[in-house]
Amino acid sequence: MPKRITIAPHLSPEELQARFRQAKTTTQAHHYQIIWLLAIGKTTAEVMAVTGYSRGWIYELVGGYNHLGPESLGDKRCKNSDCDPLLNDVEQAQLWQVLQQPPPDGGLWNGRKVADWMSELKGEKVGRQRGWEYLKSMKFRLRVPRPEHQESDLRRTCRNGKKNLRRFVWKIKKENPSSDVEVWSMDEHRLGLKPVLRREWVDEFSNATAVVNWRFQWLWLYGFVHPSSGETYWWILPFVNSQLFERVLEDFARHWKVGPKKRVVLVVDGAGWHLSESVKIPDGIHLYCLPSHSPELQPAERLWPLTNEPIANRCFKNLDELEAVLFERCRKLLNLKQLISGLTHFYWWPEAKA
Repeated sequence: MPKRITIAPHLSPEELQARFRQAKTTTQAHHYQIIWLLAIGKTTAEVMAVTGYSRGWIYELVGGYNHLGPESLGDKRCKNSDCDPLLNDVEQAQLWQVLQQPPPDGGLWNGRKVADWMSELKGEKVGRQRGWEYLKSMKFRLRVPRPEHQESDLRRTCRNGKKNLRRFVWKIKKENPSSDVEVWSMDEHRLGLKPVLRREWVDEFSNATAVVNWRFQWLWLYGFVHPSSGETYWWILPFVNSQLFERVLEDFARHWKVGPKKRVVLVVDGAGWHLSESVKIPDGIHLYCLPSHSPELQPAERLWPLTNEPIANRCFKNLDELEAVLFERCRKLLNLKQLISGLTHFYWWPEAKA
């Protein structure tokens, strides 16, 4: 018969049981439970079955307890003192300044290049994972930059565009005090047989693939949106020009009963067919042209991710097939007013009431 483990009498079985019941951490509770069970005569096999600890771990705990007493039990890692950071405050400030400039070898910063810079600074090898960790700890984020035209001044353009739109709306309201005034937005979106690719969820055993056939044939989706209510209005046409724009405006005014009693401020961009002198603007519609290079101010730009969803990662035989899918999508978007208003109703968008 195997020899039973001997437990040194540092604490009585009753005291061991009490400490097991009062332990503040799971690890400490398990350790006291093992010593208590052995102290009251349980075999190692029985303790293994109850606690799930291996025989080797039980022997280690017993050896530590017999030599050091209760101080050996529990998770001692919580008492470890913090080690000095790899980079002190001054060195982190230096890293911040370095990251404001391109890396020495050109290209873009990444974890490996940051680690290489840290290795040169410290005189010892630093793993690339530490470079990534310092980028994250300094609140850097990995983002795809939004395109901005080289001639644009984004901050000034947005500030002036918002202010001028509010002035224009109140000017129309002042000139037509007996009319309702609504502020709409309108833009055109080119779609065609050139594939629209998007990320999609796939299981861990699959690769995302999309069948494509690159052909440069196009149609245009005209989108109107009333951000305050989420109402939309759509046209699908083969191209854009001043004649088609005039026809779309006429149908829009007729559909929404625009006239002396209802005025619409229509926000558009500076496309040539929008501002052409040959375009006859229906009575009751007042065009407001946004500053150049300012798509951030155009609510209608927010419509295109929604219209692109059913055609993403798909291949169409011809434009007729594409048009049929777009038609169904636009028909469904007519009923998604809350979603569209949430996407397009900017906090600064002017509200003109009757």
